[in-house]
Amino acid sequence: MTSPMSNRALSNQGKGLSMPTPPTGWPIGSYPTYAEAQRAVDYLSDREFSVEDVTIVGVDLMQVERVLGRLTWPKVLGAGAASGAWLGVFVGLLLSLFGEGGLAVPLITGIVVGVVFGLISGAMTYGATKGQRDFSSTMQLVAGRYDVLCEPRTAERARDLLSKLSMGNQG
Repeated sequence: MTSPMSNRALSNQGKGLSMPTPPTGWPIGSYPTYAEAQRAVDYLSDREFSVEDVTIVGVDLMQVERVLGRLTWPKVLGAGAASGAWLGVFVGLLLSLFGEGGLAVPLITGIVVGVVFGLISGAMTYGATKGQRDFSSTMQLVAGRYDVLCEPRTAERARDLLSKLSMGNQG
């Protein structure tokens, strides 16, 4: 993964590039998982290859929604109460820091108000779906494969190094 403060991002700041650009380079490897592509780049890095020339590209992107379970009123209200209670603990602790007296009264008040707020919020959100989405899920963006690209000036050396990795000769 890259960060917004990577060398490539920093070098593009003065060039007026505000839109994402397609990757460039020659393919030096293709892997079924991101972990394998990352391992290949790490292998190149361990051999002091200039990994600044390398890009990992996810190909055949898919949005995958993984269903975690069925939602019911008791689950929704329980989750709302629990998240509200945590918010209440936080607010109660803040109130106890700036208020006079002990810790117990602001903490209990915060928890009670948080639970009520969480119950109302959860009920309104779930009720608004009108039974059209009675399940919880997570979304992921995954790729069918991960290609490793390299700038043409160093691609041949990268391919040679990665061929040693694929043959199991890591020396």
